[in-house]
Amino acid sequence: MLYIHKIVARDLPDLWFQAVYDILEHGRRFVIDKGSYAGQTRLEYDYFIGHVKYPGTQPILPDIPPGCGIPAPVEEAYIYGGEGYSRSYIEYLMTDRKEEGESYTYGSRLVKSHINWDLNKYKSKELKAILTQDVDELIEKHIVFVENGNFYLNQIEMIIYLCKKYGHRNNQLVMQVAKPDDCFLQDPPCLRHIDTRIQDNQLHFFVYFRSWDIYSGLPANLAAIEALQKYMADCIGVKQGEFIVESKGAHIYGYAEKLAKLRCLKDVE
Repeated sequence: MLYIHKIVARDLPDLWFQAVYDILEHGRRFVIDKGSYAGQTRLEYDYFIGHVKYPGTQPILPDIPPGCGIPAPVEEAYIYGGEGYSRSYIEYLMTDRKEEGESYTYGSRLVKSHINWDLNKYKSKELKAILTQDVDELIEKHIVFVENGNFYLNQIEMIIYLCKKYGHRNNQLVMQVAKPDDCFLQDPPCLRHIDTRIQDNQLHFFVYFRSWDIYSGLPANLAAIEALQKYMADCIGVKQGEFIVESKGAHIYGYAEKLAKLRCLKDVE
């Protein structure tokens, strides 16, 4: 029987510590069959839900006490840019820049999402009948744009536009990262979608990962997503809200298990 692990946290570092501590106690050990770490083991939750009440509270990243004698799970320069990094993780999430060899980035899916429209037919009666927005206005605002005969959508700016034009209470505004043909990729995106809701004048995020490395992936991912939430909330004119994060594959890899035990002051064999 599946067990749903739920953690309520004040802020992002609190979520990270509680999740790391809890999975050492309750995670199930599996051998990885396929993917980047095939053949290794990992501790994994059956299903994980995290509720972060104040994701914008500083500090955003986990702090490791000096007495633990271990490095931080993620460096601040990795998230926000700095020496040793040619691209910040925020840029990976919020721009369409792709490096050589990358089949996707989260940003390429969010700000340059391909729309399967025929350039010669987008003003046709058939297409107009199913659309709720004026495509010409979206093109004028560069929310929808055309490159080499293909249509693309900036999902981030689209949600900002819709919230400002039509009001806040809308259950349609989800940013999709996943695509059906991801099943052909050797390493499909872990982040699948970021759903949104504005309630009580706050922008709330509902985030789902198909697979999620709790030790180093969670703090990096959520720090960048927090920056995205702040940007969108500021543009819409509302406050930052809460995070609900979920995953059916939240885990700690075997190589990070010793580090996790040291951070949680547990005995290490």
